[in-house]
Amino acid sequence: MTAKERFLKYVKIDTTSCEESPSCPSTSGQTILLKVLHEELLAMGVDAKMDENGYVTAKIPKNTDAKDGVCFIAHVDTSPAVSGKDVNPKTIIYSGGDVVLQNGLTITLKDNPDLEKYLGKELIVTDGNTLLGADDKAGVAEIMTAVEILVSNPSIKHGDVYIAFTPDEEIGRGTDKFNLKDFGADFGYTIDGGALGEIEYENFNAASLSLTVNGVSIHPGSAKDVMKNAVDLFCEFHALLPEKMRPDATSGYEGFYMADEISGGIESLTCKYIIRNHDMKKFNEMKAYVVSAVEFLNKKHGENTFVATIKDSYFNMSEIIKDNFHLIDNAKIAMKKAGVEHNIIPIRGGTDGARLSFEGLPCPNLSTGGYNFHGRKEFIPSFALEKMVEVILNLVDIYSK
Repeated sequence: MTAKERFLKYVKIDTTSCEESPSCPSTSGQTILLKVLHEELLAMGVDAKMDENGYVTAKIPKNTDAKDGVCFIAHVDTSPAVSGKDVNPKTIIYSGGDVVLQNGLTITLKDNPDLEKYLGKELIVTDGNTLLGADDKAGVAEIMTAVEILVSNPSIKHGDVYIAFTPDEEIGRGTDKFNLKDFGADFGYTIDGGALGEIEYENFNAASLSLTVNGVSIHPGSAKDVMKNAVDLFCEFHALLPEKMRPDATSGYEGFYMADEISGGIESLTCKYIIRNHDMKKFNEMKAYVVSAVEFLNKKHGENTFVATIKDSYFNMSEIIKDNFHLIDNAKIAMKKAGVEHNIIPIRGGTDGARLSFEGLPCPNLSTGGYNFHGRKEFIPSFALEKMVEVILNLVDIYSK
């Protein structure tokens, strides 16, 4: 199967993850796809395992004297931000201008200037009702296709090659139950990035903030000097966070606060935030600012009116990759050999590789070829899927020496 054929097969399986679910994987659809991948690997003759938490791992033993083993990792879940159920992908030949999807939604050239690169090329798009799932089923398809080529051609020289497919990356739990000790790889790559050619080894330092606002409810006709409306109090807290530090006002290395989810009413309200910054010093300052804002408001409105819980999620993997820069240099070489122009950019998000890097597996992130992840306007050029297979095989060759 080609990477395109695999991709079109995998996106049909609903693997939306669910933060509220305590299980691993958090949804049954992920287990279905992980079983499919496990069975496909076994059918190829690969020594693959699927553990009790759904993680699929495999090793292709070396046929050279290479000392180190390289791995390739992708996640099977899709973001709960937009439905991943009943994905109905369409293929089109891009003829220029805006792309109108089946339901009338438009991918505009203004918002997607890279479309000009793909004039006359085949694109895989959604029908406008769901996300597509290139994040990260494109990575899954690319790795699986590379594996099939590798095991079908024993003349290809390679060191130990390790494969892993993880659940629940989109809800921050992708490596929670990953048995890294038994995995065996020395270093590797997540195939989980965007546009073809991206190389990413700088990601946000990340934290979550859960803010509870405790109010006092009473009939509004008797409310004077008694009611403490948690909704109004929350608005007061939110207004203390700088407007210029919201996602829609930042780019590149700039950090942000983002209100992610809110629930409650007059008596009690809870809001979940995410806090992000590439710079560790600024990251810690942002968290300290939240603490000082809560202290200020509690002095004004009473003790425990505002209760904040801040939890670190992951850190900037550049601290680890800087001592393993062969991964970046060799990714550039692998892309050049495939005729792909590399583009080193910071990740304005997270990836399994961030946590893995700090757990002992240096693991920068490479492109899948996709655009507009987590949305109905998601698309991927078909040829990018095949190009990333070339890049993976080139990396296998580089690390076979």
